[in-house]
Amino acid sequence: MSKTIPCVLMRAGTSRGPFFLREWLPEGDEARDQALIGAIGASDPLQLDGVGGGSTLNSKVAIVSRSSIPGCDLDYLFAQVGVGHRSVDTRPNCGNMLSGVAPFAIEQGLVPAQDDTTKVRVHNVNTGARIDVTVRTPGGRVTYAGDARIDGVAGTAAPILLDFLDAWGAVTGKVFPTGQRIDRIQGVEVSCIDAAMPLMIIRAADLGVTGREKPVALDADAALLERIESLRLEAGLRMGLGDVSNSVVPKPVLVSAGDSPDSIISRYFTPRRCHASHAVTGAIGVASAFALPGTVASGVARAAGCHQLTVLHPAGQIDIEVEMGEQGGEVSVRRAALVRTARKIMQGELHLPDYVFSRPEEAARPAARKPLTLIVPTSAGGGNDTMARIIAAKLAPLLGQEVLVDNRAGANGAVASEYVAAAEPDGQTLMFGYVATHAMNPALQKLGYDPVADFAPVGLVGSSPTLMVVHPDVPARDVPALVAALRAAPGRYGYASAGDGTPPHFAAALFQLATGTTLVGSSYEGAAPAIADTASGRVQLMFPSLFTASPFVHSGRLRALAVAGAQRLPALPEVPTLAEAGIPGVELTQWYGLFAPARTPAERVQALNRALNAVLADPAVVALFERHGARVESGPPQLLGERVRTDLARWQAVVAQGGLLAQEPRATALE
Repeated sequence: MSKTIPCVLMRAGTSRGPFFLREWLPEGDEARDQALIGAIGASDPLQLDGVGGGSTLNSKVAIVSRSSIPGCDLDYLFAQVGVGHRSVDTRPNCGNMLSGVAPFAIEQGLVPAQDDTTKVRVHNVNTGARIDVTVRTPGGRVTYAGDARIDGVAGTAAPILLDFLDAWGAVTGKVFPTGQRIDRIQGVEVSCIDAAMPLMIIRAADLGVTGREKPVALDADAALLERIESLRLEAGLRMGLGDVSNSVVPKPVLVSAGDSPDSIISRYFTPRRCHASHAVTGAIGVASAFALPGTVASGVARAAGCHQLTVLHPAGQIDIEVEMGEQGGEVSVRRAALVRTARKIMQGELHLPDYVFSRPEEAARPAARKPLTLIVPTSAGGGNDTMARIIAAKLAPLLGQEVLVDNRAGANGAVASEYVAAAEPDGQTLMFGYVATHAMNPALQKLGYDPVADFAPVGLVGSSPTLMVVHPDVPARDVPALVAALRAAPGRYGYASAGDGTPPHFAAALFQLATGTTLVGSSYEGAAPAIADTASGRVQLMFPSLFTASPFVHSGRLRALAVAGAQRLPALPEVPTLAEAGIPGVELTQWYGLFAPARTPAERVQALNRALNAVLADPAVVALFERHGARVESGPPQLLGERVRTDLARWQAVVAQGGLLAQEPRATALE
């Protein structure tokens, strides 16, 4: 099989990627996908070994051929290739890459060019939608030069008109796949819409942000990302898309009021990072939800006819002409058009790396090629997930094998723990465990795994201190004032926890025991929704990790009253410890470590420990942890084993002494 294939690298809209004729790629989807992985360099987060750019915006591929659909000129298959993991997803579409399809096809001889302009009808294979693309072709040749400007791209270029004809309901069969224009998921109103791209749209204010933040600020808010991902997973199920944990659709979008009645502000996620500008297909979906009544994004009522709408994004704006129709008194979106630009960067031969296709000597050593899987017990985008992905990216080259991160949230970490405990003890499946999975939750209740007997400790990773935070509207400015208020009105204030048996739950329980106060507990599926409700004022109090709380405290959305630890924090030197505030005994540090299944060979555990400690000695890793409010901790496997046994005994004693097994009050929200 050839390792050298023709390729055209193009900037299309605000994306960039290789364009291929279908005939240039290997036959069969599996061989094709392996070629794309090699072309982009997907295995490496920086994509140094391919033409990718270390971002989902630059890890896109367009595959073009003559259309098999009557009335269409071209078939366009879009592929989203993984960043740091070997994956190819052909379920979504990309309108930015679409803008390069027609000029590419004309230059490759698939479509004859007309004088002045050439209109090409493109069939998007991913969704079945049809799009008319109009390209400038003076003298029968494609030109990329022109005076059109799109936000997010330097300079000007020839305009390319994209006219979406039937993108509404193309993926799921319905514009509103759940049958409703607004759904309530985990207490948050969302609109699930299938318009050029399946989207889950949320009002930014409902998640405690303005919607005008820069992408870097949103990406730094680990709790927000975890909250969005939790909502997205449920939305995917309701939209009929199944388990979307390993899919990039539906895309989450945060919206807020624009600068005029015809504009809306959008922050588009890809799905676990905020887009630096905006996807074209996402803009079509946002504009459709904005134009139609009854959604979380709805603007003023609009009658049938054409409307000029604007989607404002971090790099500027996308202007969209939306044509509305009316039937039986109900308006709908019939078509949408917008302008993009494209530019051919280079054309030539692309050399695929040797590891793309199996070789005879590789087939004889299948075990050596098996990727290592790192199981994370929380949703993607949260604190544990962020730490795990930092470790995975650095472990892969040291181990000489791919390291995949697999998020298996549920039952406060029990789902992931039971999975790893039952895995083959070959050192190829590890768990990113923490104090809740291996000490607190097992101390609180009987589980389907033993935190000591069922695991082989590999090594400590790090730790993060615990804070006591309150909503800014809480009058108490310090801990003594808060305790006085709690004693004066038992049950008036509520606390949020990330679930029974988690650090925020135990810290709140210890605080109540130490102060003789009563709080109403609100249990959530993870720290992200818990802290989001605290920041919104639905719950008044929480004991999150510094990692989770940091962006909320620094933005002023939460106020730190105390540290639930032995000493003050360098990041918050003015915040006292609870002991300094007169409440001793409430000390809780969240630690994290890698675990293998029990009976994993000792030599494999030692090899993994050496690699882990090498990663933790990397100054870049130390800096990343510190930036997120955590500190690196390393050592031999025995040190992690001792930490588990010590903390398990401690929390078992706390449960026994404090009666924490008894049913506690619950509330979904406090008004």
